[in-house]
Amino acid sequence: MKSLGGIRVKSAVVHAKGLEHDRRWMLIDEEGTFISQREQPILCRFQMQRENGQFLITYGDEHILLDPRQSPTGQEIRVRIWDDEVSAREVSVGHSQWFSKALQRNVKLVFFPEENSRPADPDYATPGAQVSLADGFPLLLIGTRSLDDLNSRLQQTVGMNRFRPNLVVEGIDPFEEDNWKEFTIGKNRFVAVKPCGRCIMTTINPETAQTGKEPLATLSRFRNKKGKVLFGQNIIPIDHHEIKEGDEIILH
Repeated sequence: MKSLGGIRVKSAVVHAKGLEHDRRWMLIDEEGTFISQREQPILCRFQMQRENGQFLITYGDEHILLDPRQSPTGQEIRVRIWDDEVSAREVSVGHSQWFSKALQRNVKLVFFPEENSRPADPDYATPGAQVSLADGFPLLLIGTRSLDDLNSRLQQTVGMNRFRPNLVVEGIDPFEEDNWKEFTIGKNRFVAVKPCGRCIMTTINPETAQTGKEPLATLSRFRNKKGKVLFGQNIIPIDHHEIKEGDEIILH
């Protein structure tokens, strides 16, 4: 779910919009605009885990189940993510009320069906590429040594979860992923489209919801290009098969 705590998995099916289930749900305000940790840092304290094919969402002592196998029962709504407007469907009145109570504001939980269209940025994406409710592209990839390099410059290290990647790669040089173009992971081919511009969400401690200046301040000193602070690589899938931890990577 967009802006909630992530789930680490050992395998996942790759779809055109990204990994199965990834960022297919999000919260919206009364105007239909997406809500994220940028204005609600506390969202990072909502934790998710898989349980018998469902998602268990926990906040404090409260929890609710979200079943991806069940069709949403709420109304269809036009919602906004940045400059995009797409059609989504409210999951249920009960789910919206649970989140509204937790956040102490009126929100709705919506689902973005796989068949609904949201083209990825045509200035960078391959023709026909689609994206889920992610900020811009289907997948984000980061190398572990890129994080090691960043942490070597910080007084207090940060975890990879600050950057919310879908794929974490071992065994490559720091920031090598910046220069990737076409590559294969396991059975899936991918195209790298652009390094990811980072925002203030990276400054939110995912354990406490407290905000600060790092690691964005340090990144801006050595990873700033044309006003964008870069960390990680946005990628688009060409094939749609299962991807697993330990899959070999081949650069083309």
